[in-house]
Amino acid sequence: MPLRFKPPTEDQIAKIKVIYERQRAEPIEDPRVEKLVEELIGRVADKWTMIILELLVEHETLRFTQLSRLIGAISQKMLTQTLRLMERDGLVTRKVYPVVPPKVEYSLTELGLTLSAAFCGVWVWAADSLKAVEKARQAFDAGQGGD
Repeated sequence: MPLRFKPPTEDQIAKIKVIYERQRAEPIEDPRVEKLVEELIGRVADKWTMIILELLVEHETLRFTQLSRLIGAISQKMLTQTLRLMERDGLVTRKVYPVVPPKVEYSLTELGLTLSAAFCGVWVWAADSLKAVEKARQAFDAGQGGD
């Protein structure tokens, strides 16, 4: 089974490290930024947004029907809602062609690409922390003893 979410490239890891170091050097204390982070975490934690981000990184531009087919178990309504929210946040662009039947294509914006790159940090963390997490889970499970 192929991985749906691919590990980050060296270039993506380098970009994330630059962003992380900038944040450490100049902490952001704007409450509007905190609110946006909370909203985006809620949205991006939604599996559909994550999957759409990954597919558009991989394919660059996809039509609505192609996205639907590649995702699989998503309703047309949920795909439409997710794409609209992503478009509203500036993560995707929607290009409509004046043809019959309508042709609509979606692509990631620069903003969407940088958000996708930010998820590379999760891969780095997972790779660095895998053994520690497994050890912690084993210790926790062993200590449960049927409670």
